[in-house]
Amino acid sequence: MEYRRLGASGLKVPALSFGAGTFGGRGELFGAWGSTDAREARRLVDICLDAGVTMFDTADVYSAGASEEVLGEAIKGRRDQVLLSTKTSLPMGDGPNDAGSARSRLIRACEDALRRLGTDHIDLLQLHAFDAGTPIEEVLSTLDGLVRAGKVRYVGVSNFSGWQLMKSLAIAEQSGYPRYVAHQVYYSLVGRDYEWELLPLAQDQGVGALVWSPLGWGRLTGKVRRGRPLPAHSRLHQTADYGPPVEDERLFRVVDVLEEIAEETGQAVPQIALNWLLHRPTVASVIIGARDEAQLRQNLGAVGWALTPEQVARLDDASTVTPPYPYFPYHRQEGFARLNPPMRGAVPAA
Repeated sequence: MEYRRLGASGLKVPALSFGAGTFGGRGELFGAWGSTDAREARRLVDICLDAGVTMFDTADVYSAGASEEVLGEAIKGRRDQVLLSTKTSLPMGDGPNDAGSARSRLIRACEDALRRLGTDHIDLLQLHAFDAGTPIEEVLSTLDGLVRAGKVRYVGVSNFSGWQLMKSLAIAEQSGYPRYVAHQVYYSLVGRDYEWELLPLAQDQGVGALVWSPLGWGRLTGKVRRGRPLPAHSRLHQTADYGPPVEDERLFRVVDVLEEIAEETGQAVPQIALNWLLHRPTVASVIIGARDEAQLRQNLGAVGWALTPEQVARLDDASTVTPPYPYFPYHRQEGFARLNPPMRGAVPAA
């Protein structure tokens, strides 16, 4: 397994990490992804560790805390072999202080996560969403206290806009608070909005991308193809309305190329989609999920090989869309492009 530095930090993370959103099975939305119990989870963790996947990502809202509990059971006795990443800020109840990133909420959420995970520290604590109702200074000072207390090692965010992340980084810099080193983002061959603003920001500020839903909310698993109906057992029937939308024709255009390259390489469609992401700029780790051993082993096959430049170019062409203003002039007009050359290269291995 390749290991990469997480943003501008000294922490090395595996190129692939495991998302425990399928652990637990409670609730309607975040519990609909799977119902893996502790016994099954231990087996998946075994496979991950054997492959060098040492980082495990979860959130308090996944299965109403059950995901953290199951993950804690699955790593029991080998805490020193893993990196634990969890998220908080989304609602965990109906009370006025059961959501957000206020000081009282963050401290309580951290303590609850530590208890559920069965550990004394969290390697990476991320804010699951921006809290517009809490001053950024309060958020950062609270995170600073958790880091100083040894309960949290590194801090990051998820699903922030460009201005929200940049303002937070600026205040952290001015005040001497810990800087966000990670941004957990949606990024896939059928969802490249990350590239328009957040990727250049991450390059400039040293923020590593942790990619969630790299298979486009289940659309790039190889089961969705042109002219073929969605399998009856697919989770997309339940969750499609909650995920990032994509037009059918664009999806099929990407899948057509993925199928062509699958025939050329002998790799599975999802392995190709994941491999493309692993070579994008700022990507520190791609979070893979799995409901069973077979699915996990297939996703682990995304590493150890590389697409050719010609294959990458075909995937780029099939998945590219015209960005919105003010970004599109930089892609289409020579004068703008000269001032802002296209991105090149990926995050180097540590």
